[in-house]
Amino acid sequence: MISRIDLRGRALSRRELLAELPRAEVDVEHAGTVVAPIIDDVRARGAAALRDLAERFDGVRPAALRVPADAIADAVRVLAPDVRAALEETIRRVRQVHGAQVPADFTVQVAPGAQVRQRWVPVRRVGLYVPGGLAVYPSSVIMNVVAAQAAGVGSLAVASPPQKDADGLPDAVVLATCALLGVDEVYAVGGAQAVAMFAYGAAGSEAADGETLCEPVDVVTGPGNVYVAAAKRLVRGVVGIDAEAGPTEIAILADGGANPVHVAADLVSQAEHDPLAAAVLVTPSVELAGAVESKLVDLVDATFHRDRVATALDGPQSAIVLVDDLEAGLEVVNAYGAEHLEIQTADAAQVAERVSSAGAIFVGPYSPVSLGDYMAGSNHVLPTGGCSHFTSGLGVHSFLRAVQVIEYDADALAQVAAPIVALAQAEGLPAHGEAVRARF
Repeated sequence: MISRIDLRGRALSRRELLAELPRAEVDVEHAGTVVAPIIDDVRARGAAALRDLAERFDGVRPAALRVPADAIADAVRVLAPDVRAALEETIRRVRQVHGAQVPADFTVQVAPGAQVRQRWVPVRRVGLYVPGGLAVYPSSVIMNVVAAQAAGVGSLAVASPPQKDADGLPDAVVLATCALLGVDEVYAVGGAQAVAMFAYGAAGSEAADGETLCEPVDVVTGPGNVYVAAAKRLVRGVVGIDAEAGPTEIAILADGGANPVHVAADLVSQAEHDPLAAAVLVTPSVELAGAVESKLVDLVDATFHRDRVATALDGPQSAIVLVDDLEAGLEVVNAYGAEHLEIQTADAAQVAERVSSAGAIFVGPYSPVSLGDYMAGSNHVLPTGGCSHFTSGLGVHSFLRAVQVIEYDADALAQVAAPIVALAQAEGLPAHGEAVRARF
C-alpha cells in the first residue's frame, strides 16, 4: 500500500530533500493545451458554447445556465434539518473568523502637511467556483462566499457543474447553501468553461442571443481539478486568481506518542478526495510507522471510497517518511509545504510555532483536517503543491486591494522639491523634476 522513504542518517541539501519527498505528478502545462480551445470557444460563442461543453463533459444539457430563483429557493426548503443546522453553524464560525481578518486603513504623517494614507478597497465583482466532479462541496460555497462578503465585495456569482441526476442543475445542497448565504446568481457551469465565463463574460441565450448571461468578474477563486487550474493560469492577468489549486494534500508530523488510529484515519480522510490526493506521514518512530501501516489496511478495506483511497495511498504522492528526530521532521515538513499539516507530537503547540510553510496547521490530536474542512472557522481553500512557500490560503485579503492616497500641501512639497529634482536628474528624467518646479 503506502510506501516508505527512509531519510535517517542522510544529510541532504534542500534541493536533494525536495527531490526525495513525494509529490503528485500534475502537468498543468499539458492541461493548458486542452483547455485553451475551451476558453476560446466560450469567449467566442458564449452561452451556446457553455451548453455544448456541459453536454460534452457533464453528460447533460442544462435547460437554464443561470439557475432559476425558484430552484434555489426549493433547494433550501427541502434541505434536511441536520444538514441545514450544520451549514448554518459552519457559516457562523467562518463569518466570525473572516470578520476578524478585515485589515484597518491607516494614515502616516510623514512631515507637517504631508500624509500618506492606505485604504483597503474590495474588488467590484468575483466569480466563485465550486467543484462537483468526484464529490460535491457545499462547504466550498461557504469558504468562498463568506470571505468575499466579509471583504465587502458587492457582486458575487457562483458556478458549479450541472448534475445529470438533477436535471442539469448544480447539486441541491450547493444551491441550498447559496440560498443560506444570500447568493442568487448561480450558474450550472463546470470546469474550465466556468473560469472562461467568469473571466470574459458570456452573452446569448436561447431566448435572446444578444442577452448578457454573465458579466465578467475581477477575481476568480475556488478549488478544482487540473483543468480548472490550467484555465486559471491562462486567464491570469485578465482577472486575478487565488491560486492554481492541485490535488489535496495532508502531511502529519508525529512522534511515537501519536495514536496510530488517529493518524491512519486522517490519512484516509484526505485520500478519499481524489486518486491523486497526497497523504504523507513524517515520523522518527519506526513503531508508529508500522502501526499506521497496519491500521491503514483495515481502514482502507472498510472505507466507502475504497478504490480511490487505495490508489491515492499507493501513488508516488503518498509515503511514510522516516527521519532521525523531530528536528529533522520539521525540516522535512517545512520543505514540503503541505496544504494541510497536522502536528501530533508532544508539545504540539510549540512545535507548530516552528512551522514556516503550510496552508493550514492543525495542532494536537483533536484538531483533524476534517475539522478545518467544515467547522473550524478557518478557510479550507488552501495552497497545494508547495505553493505555501509563497502564498496564503483564501481569505478576506484575496478580495481586497491596497490603495495608497498621497496628500501634500505647498509647504510640504517645497521641503522635498530640491531632492526630487536631484533624483530626477540622476535617473535621466528631468521632466519629473520640472513637474515639481512648475509649482513654485
